[in-house]
Amino acid sequence: MRYTSGAVEALIEEFSKLPGIGRKTAQRLAMHILQERRAEVEKLATALVDVKEKVTRCSVCQNITDLGTDPCLVCTSTGRDRTVICVVESPTEVLAFEKTGHYKGQYHVLHGVISPLDGVGPDDIKVRELLLRLNPDSAGEVREVVLALNPTVEGETTSLYISKLLKPLGINVTRIARGIPVGAELEFIDEATLSRAMEGRSAM
Repeated sequence: MRYTSGAVEALIEEFSKLPGIGRKTAQRLAMHILQERRAEVEKLATALVDVKEKVTRCSVCQNITDLGTDPCLVCTSTGRDRTVICVVESPTEVLAFEKTGHYKGQYHVLHGVISPLDGVGPDDIKVRELLLRLNPDSAGEVREVVLALNPTVEGETTSLYISKLLKPLGINVTRIARGIPVGAELEFIDEATLSRAMEGRSAM
């Protein structure tokens, strides 16, 4: 039996599809929306639509950027160290490293990791785009690639695969230090630990 309106139930159902959101949290979010002023709800709705319509991937590093800002602000910044590229799994890790204020190099976002059990191979993530950035014609001043993937089985598999591809190119391949617990996700690691991990990176 339904004890609330169909519209509220539909909103709860949509919220509960979000990662990390259970039904109770979805209910609280739906009730919060219900009590908000219409103008605030419309701002939220506009922001949701804008994310789908105005956000794209940088053609260089594959991180998210606004339409019309390609390459992204990190790739075009004259204040970044162009000799280092940090390879991460998703845009959330870029945000995590940027919050530390410590890393000043470039990024490359893979948008996934190699996971044969899930049917995800090297061609399904942005490895080819990384290699294009590092070929002799375009690599230029890149001297180091830092592998900063989550310390999971899939992350380790991807790191080893990329390391084997890059070593023949004569580029120094390092990985962030292992002060991060196995199985942890980088986006949830505190800024001090991430900074120490970047400082203590080691050769692959």
